[in-house]
Amino acid sequence: MSAPAAGPRLSDRQRLAWLRLIRTPNVGPASFRELINRFGSAEAALEMLPELMISGGANRIMRIPAVAEAEAELEAARRAGARFIGIGEADYPPMLKRMDNPPPLIAVKGEGAVFRLPAVAIVGARNASLAGIKMARMLAGDLGREGYAIVSGLARGIDTSAHKGSISTGTVGVLAGGLDVPYPPENAGLSDEIADRGGAVVSEMPFGWQPRAQDFPRRNRLVAGLALGLIVVEAAQRSGSLISARLANEMGRLVFAVPGSPLDPRAAGCNALLKDGVTLVTEAADVLGALAPLAGPRAARGAPLAEAPDLSTIPPPREDQRADVLEALGPTPIAVDEIIRHTGLSAAQISMVLLELDIAGRLERHAGGNVSLLA
Repeated sequence: MSAPAAGPRLSDRQRLAWLRLIRTPNVGPASFRELINRFGSAEAALEMLPELMISGGANRIMRIPAVAEAEAELEAARRAGARFIGIGEADYPPMLKRMDNPPPLIAVKGEGAVFRLPAVAIVGARNASLAGIKMARMLAGDLGREGYAIVSGLARGIDTSAHKGSISTGTVGVLAGGLDVPYPPENAGLSDEIADRGGAVVSEMPFGWQPRAQDFPRRNRLVAGLALGLIVVEAAQRSGSLISARLANEMGRLVFAVPGSPLDPRAAGCNALLKDGVTLVTEAADVLGALAPLAGPRAARGAPLAEAPDLSTIPPPREDQRADVLEALGPTPIAVDEIIRHTGLSAAQISMVLLELDIAGRLERHAGGNVSLLA
């Protein structure tokens, strides 16, 4: 593993506080950012979390990870040859900054330089056909030789083939569990080889985390977010690869699909995507032509490294204001702007009430900044 790139860096104290904050239950990327903006630093936000949980109506006060737990995870990363990179640091993947609600901290094993290459994601069926495996490897190899990094999820089948096809030119594997818990287990060697040969393996989950079914869509979001475009090689009608395609489309990434036989259920998802208008791919040139205008210098947007000024002097919401926001919310996702218009409250007041509900585990955030109330 090379040394971190020169540029802005979190202090050790900041990194420890950021890790404790993002590991706290109900604190996700969106609420993390809002907590920093509201209270000025992760340390200050950690002190305020119990009060926010109570204000949001939490059934119980969630336990905040102790300093020793965060220090142990940082040490686990060091022993594994990995490191935590914060948004705004030089090695943080530029494309992730362009997502809605990028992860504030990611664990990375391998070379940060691979993130500076324009990237293409390749995903598909775990029970892939030999033709699908050959196609994924060919596309990955050809795109890699043209200067693109290949991103995938280190799963069996298409993912594995895409990584192997691009391992000599630069590939990024994204895990649904901790960096020290590769899944599937038989790809542990591939994961190490990726990191050793100039690529990188990435996770936003804690070390030691065994992936659950609900963690894979979260992994798929990062796969889509790391790339300019996403290619689906084989996918059934109901598959994680189609979730990745939907997420990529929502992020404004280009989506491509390889056509397949109408008689093969593993091609049904790809053929459905093609009917919906995604770009058909039979060779790397189809992808290169579409991505060429996007692969030059890109202005990355996202949270700066510097923590925001202390806004804790802004008065907390009153009970009647909280009641107005709760009344406006329901199980159907709604835009925050609509809540502002309906209640007549300011954006800052609405944001604070939503933050309290989020920390209390009562709010769900959706694509496009919409929100809904959990039952």
